[in-house]
Amino acid sequence: MTRSTSTDALRAARDALIDQRLDYAGAVETFGWPEVGASFNFAHDWFDPMARGNDAPGLVISEADGSRAAYSFDELARRSDAVARYLGRLGVGRGDSVIVMLGNQVELWETMLAAMKVGAVLMPTTTAVGTAELVDRLARGRAKAVVCNAEDTGKFDGVPGDYVRISVGEQEGWNGYAAAAAERQEPVDHPGNATSDALLLYFTSGTTSRPKLVEHTHYTYPVGHLSTMYWLGLRPGDVHMNISSPGWAKHAWSNFFAPWLAGATVFVLNYARFDAATLLQRIREEHVTSMCAPPTVWRMLIQADLTGGCGSLREAISAGEPLNPEVISQIRQAWSLTIRDGFGQTEMTATIANSPGQPVRPGSMGRPLPGVPVVLVDPIEGTVIEGPGEGELCLDLGLDLSARPATLMTAYRDDEKRTADAMRGGFFHTGDVASRDEDGYITYVGRTDDVFKASDYKVSPFELESVLIEHPAVAEAAVVPAPDPVRLAVPKAYVSLTAGHEPTAETARAILEFARDHLPPYLRVRRLEFFDLPKTISGKIRRVELRTREQEVVDQRPAGEHRYEDFFPRS
Repeated sequence: MTRSTSTDALRAARDALIDQRLDYAGAVETFGWPEVGASFNFAHDWFDPMARGNDAPGLVISEADGSRAAYSFDELARRSDAVARYLGRLGVGRGDSVIVMLGNQVELWETMLAAMKVGAVLMPTTTAVGTAELVDRLARGRAKAVVCNAEDTGKFDGVPGDYVRISVGEQEGWNGYAAAAAERQEPVDHPGNATSDALLLYFTSGTTSRPKLVEHTHYTYPVGHLSTMYWLGLRPGDVHMNISSPGWAKHAWSNFFAPWLAGATVFVLNYARFDAATLLQRIREEHVTSMCAPPTVWRMLIQADLTGGCGSLREAISAGEPLNPEVISQIRQAWSLTIRDGFGQTEMTATIANSPGQPVRPGSMGRPLPGVPVVLVDPIEGTVIEGPGEGELCLDLGLDLSARPATLMTAYRDDEKRTADAMRGGFFHTGDVASRDEDGYITYVGRTDDVFKASDYKVSPFELESVLIEHPAVAEAAVVPAPDPVRLAVPKAYVSLTAGHEPTAETARAILEFARDHLPPYLRVRRLEFFDLPKTISGKIRRVELRTREQEVVDQRPAGEHRYEDFFPRS
C-alpha cells in the first residue's frame, strides 16, 4: 500500500465517522477500521499531508497574562522537520525511546511530531515526577534520550545512564533545544517503521500497585483515536480545548491525536491557579467549539457567572468520572448544552461514551463506541453476559488472540505475567465493573478491587462517593470497607473538606445526614474520617492504602473517626 493510499484509507474512515456524527446506530453498523498498510506513520502519512501549505491554526497557546501564540499546521510541520533533523544528528532514530517531559508549550507538540518522523518511541512524562521515578522510568523504558525544560534538568542529576540530554533553555552539560532552529525545515525521510512497531510507552497511575508500562503502536493510538474523535464530536475547522496535564494519556488523546485526526485546532490555556472567569473569557474569545474537562473543573465552573454565554461552544465533554446530575443540569440550563462523558484507560482509546446527539441518561457513561468490541463478562464463570446485567467491562479479543482490537495496547512491556492475566480467556479485562440496561447504556459501578459487601449487600464505593461530593463541605471522598463484627464490613468515608469548612463533629454529622437522606438504608455511610487522601502522582486516590489502614485498626477506633450511631442512635 502506498503512502497516499494509506492516507486516503484513514481519511475515508474519518470522514465516515464525521458524516455519521449524530447517527450512532448507523456509525456502529457501518464503521470499519481502515487498512493503512504495513508501514504507517502518523506524522509522515497523516499530519504532514494535511498540514503542508495549510495556514489554518493547528495549535494556539494562551497564557494567564493574556499573551497568545498561534502556530499554523504548515508551521508545525516545518518546525518539527527541523527538530527531527536535530534528533537524528544527536543519534536518535528508529526504535529509540525518548522521555518527553515538557509542559503545555510548543516544543511538546514539535517534539512528539519530530520523534515520530525519525521512528522513535515516545515516553510522555509528567513534570511532577522526581528523581526516583525517573530512575525507574529510564531503566524500564530503556530511554535513549530526554527532552525537558532547563528547570527540570536537576532531577536527572541522580539518574544514571548514557542517554542524550536535550534542554529547552540553556543548561550546562545539556544539548540546547534551540539549536534545532538552525536545521533545515524540509521534509525528512520516512523511517520505514512497521505499523505494528511501538510508538508510545505510558506508565499507568499505579493506584493499587507498581505502575505498569503500557505499549501502543503506530496503529493503536494514531488510528485507534478515531473512536475518541467520534466521542468528542470533532469536525474539520473546530477549535478544541482539553484541560489535562502533559505526560498522561488523556493529554495525547485530546490534545494531539483526536483533534488532529479531525483537522481541528488544539487550544490550550496555561494557568498557575484555576480561574473560572478567565477560562470563560478565553472560550468566548478563541471561539472554542468543544471543551473536555475533568469533573472538578465543571464543578468549579458552575460556581461562576455563566450568564455571559458559552460563545461558540457546541460540545461539552467530561472525563475521569461521571458528573453529578446537578452540574449537568446547571450547564444545560445556562448554556443549553448537555455535558457528555465517556470511558477509556491508558491501555486503550475512548471505549464507551455518550456520543453527540444521543440521549444522555444520568449516571450512565453511554454506549460502546463504533468499532470497539465491548462486552460484560461474568467474573466467576468467565462468560459473556448478554443483554441487561452486571459484570466486568472487557474487550473481546476474538478467536485470534493476536488480532487485538484496533484501540487496544499490545502489551505491558516486559511483563508477560500481567499481560497474560489482563488478556486471559480471550478478553482484555479492564478491572472495572459496570451494569448495562435494556438499551445498551452502561453505568460504572467501580473497580473490581474496590467493590465490597456490607450486610450481604454489594457496595459500589463510587456510588456513595458521588453522593458525598454533592455536599458543599466535601471536596473529595473515598469509601472503603471498615471491618464490623455484625455486618462483616460497613462503608467508611474518608473525606477532604472544601475551603471554609472545619473537621468538626458538626460537619461530620451534616455530611452523614446528607448521605442518609440521599442513599438507601443498605448503602448508608456508617463511619467518616477527615483525612488527607493519599494520591498517585497523577492525582488519583490510592484506596488500597485506605483499605490497608482499616485492616490495621481492627477492633480499634481511630481518634478522628465519627460514627453514624453517634449522631443517629436509633437508625
